[in-house]
This record gives sequence, structure tokens and C-alpha cells, in this order.
Amino acid sequence: MQLTGKGRRWLLKGHRWVYRDDIAGGEGAPGELLPVQDPNGNPLGWGLYSSASKIAVRMISSETEQPKRDFWAERVRRAIAARGRMGLLDPNGACRLISGDADGLPGWIVDLYGRVAVAASSAQASDRMRDFLLELLVEELPFELDAIVERSDASIRRLEELDTRVELLQGEFESPLIVDEDGLKYEVDVFEGHKTGHYLDQRVNRRRAADFAKDKKVLDAFCYDGLFGIRAALAGASEVVCVDQSAPAGERVLRNAERNGVADRVRFEKGNCMQDLRDRAEKGESYGVVIVDPPAFARNKRELAGSERGYVELNRRAMDLVEPGGMLVSASCSYNVRPELFLQFLSKAARAAGREVYLHELRGASPDHPYLLALPETNYLKCAFLRVE
Repeated sequence: MQLTGKGRRWLLKGHRWVYRDDIAGGEGAPGELLPVQDPNGNPLGWGLYSSASKIAVRMISSETEQPKRDFWAERVRRAIAARGRMGLLDPNGACRLISGDADGLPGWIVDLYGRVAVAASSAQASDRMRDFLLELLVEELPFELDAIVERSDASIRRLEELDTRVELLQGEFESPLIVDEDGLKYEVDVFEGHKTGHYLDQRVNRRRAADFAKDKKVLDAFCYDGLFGIRAALAGASEVVCVDQSAPAGERVLRNAERNGVADRVRFEKGNCMQDLRDRAEKGESYGVVIVDPPAFARNKRELAGSERGYVELNRRAMDLVEPGGMLVSASCSYNVRPELFLQFLSKAARAAGREVYLHELRGASPDHPYLLALPETNYLKCAFLRVE
């Protein structure tokens, strides 16, 4: 695979992706590992080819020697070791074990829920290497798995011309799974739940939000399974209201609250969160902590312009509900909304709400979802902690 001069310069700057427009010549099979050259035929390394995506090649090595089994085993070993140093290899807990490009395994996600591994592939190469990578995973984990599930059903697979695959690959287990996140117990449905079953990327932010919750009323909007709110209740919140438009989510919230012994202080209310925030403000409600963790408003660059209105309006309504000196925890999982742009949206929301708002801290994803500096696309989650006066 030969690159254009622009493609070569892109790689020499440290980036790992080669776009189709930067390919000067060469062809490969879907998901094939190919040698990559500059316009003069000089070797640049090895990359995984996609015949369908705009990202034609994902570089995995800058060496001239072709990566073999030992290379891939070391990538898996390194990813697992990193989670071990984070203290996350708990057979009763949950973590992201492999995080795609950020761990040098493009298109490949593995989340661990107790002793059940849930693998998700989003690229032709990771589909092609599935069985091989799972074999390495089993070899390198420090404990035995009960089961492996494939949950390759993300919409991005359509861009790679791949079909959906959701299946139990090996072993058996009782569903839903119950995991323990730093003392917070919750259920996970790895076949029907969001992503691979849950939002593991917000783990550290849930814990941080709870630091502000003692003796406070807390509103958890777009709550999904209510873990922000239940974590707040465990930290001593006086009352927690969880809101989501999904009735099944509400049932899980109540079961999780019961499981953690806080059912007396956690309630669920079904509703459209945007409208719900407005209705609460009109009734004069206020909270010491308000959490808004909506789905992505800008899933691609085309949606970016329209996302501003949504983020500004959502956060304006949330600020209306924060008591003076209280905390707004506002998240965005849209990569295309870069951190500086997200802060601009929050600033506009503050002006619209007529409130003085201070950035307490801006956080990202939990460290088991690493941010590779050479690949800005791996830095997608923003979670702003805002003091509202």
C-alpha cells in the first residue's frame, strides 16, 4: 500500500490513521495486514486495511518486520497489565480491558463484567482476527472466564460493510450479571444493554459527582440505570430523583437502588428529560446537584452545527434547577464536540440562564478508556463539574 506525500506527512506527525484520499496505489483484502510505503517506495510500517471505510489503513507498527503472533500477544498483555496496575482486574468488578486503537488493537473492544468478557468489533480487521485475539485474551488473563460474548452491533459496522453479530461464543452464565463498582452493585444485561452492557467510561465521574452529594437533593437526568444517582445516595444524598424516558431503565434503577440499600432515598420518574427539566423549573424545584448525561448530540461532523442548540438549551434548563452554590455535572460523549467547544456551549447556557457559573473541573473518561495522545479521536468524553451561583 503506497501513500501520497500528504499521507506520509500525516504518519510522520504521529497519527495512526490513513484516509482513502491519501492512498496513491495498492489494494488489499478486507481486514488484511499490509506493508505501507511512502511515495518513493520506502517502508513506513504495517497497517490494517479496510476496503469500505474512509479510514483505509490503521497503522499498527512502524517497523519493517511483519507483526506476528508475539507482537499481538504483547499488545494484549500490555493492555491487561495496564488495567492490573489500575486495580481493575477484579473478578467481581467491571472494566474496559481492551480499548481499540488506544491499546494498539484497532476496532477491537473488550469489556469485562466479572468473569464474563464481552467483545465488540467495529472494523474489518478486528472481525477477521476475532478468534485469534480472543485466544490471546484467554491466555493472558490472570483468571479464568466463565463466558465470552460477542456484541458487535454498533452502527459504525455499516460503514465497514459488516453485519451485526450478537452471540454467546463460549461458556455460560446467569443473566443479568451483577457487578461491584467500588462498592456500588448493579446489574448488567450484556445482550440488550447499551454498548456492551453498560457505560463503564463514566465510572470515575460517578464517584467524583458523589463527593458533592452528601445531604443534598440530587437530580440524575438521562439516568439509564441510575448509577450516578445511586452512587450519590450511597454518599449520603438526602433524596435522589432519576429521570429517563425508558420504562425498563426505571425498573433497573429501582432494582439497583434496592440492591444497594438506598431504595428509601431513590425514586424514578419516566419522562422526556428536556421537557422534564423545564417542568421542574416552572414548579420552582431546586437541587444541590444536577447531573445531565445525554446521548450524543453530534454523532458526526454533519450534526455538529445543530448540536449547539441542544447542548445550550439542555444545560440552560439544568442550570435553572441548581440551587446557588450547587453543582451541575454535565457530560458530552460526542467526539466531534471538542472540549473547548463544549465549554463554549456551557458558557452560552450560563448567559442564557442568567447565572454565574464556574468550571470546577473538566474530566474525561475513566483511565481504562485511555486517551492516546497520537490519536485525538480516543479523547471523546467530556464531563464538566460546574459551580452554579
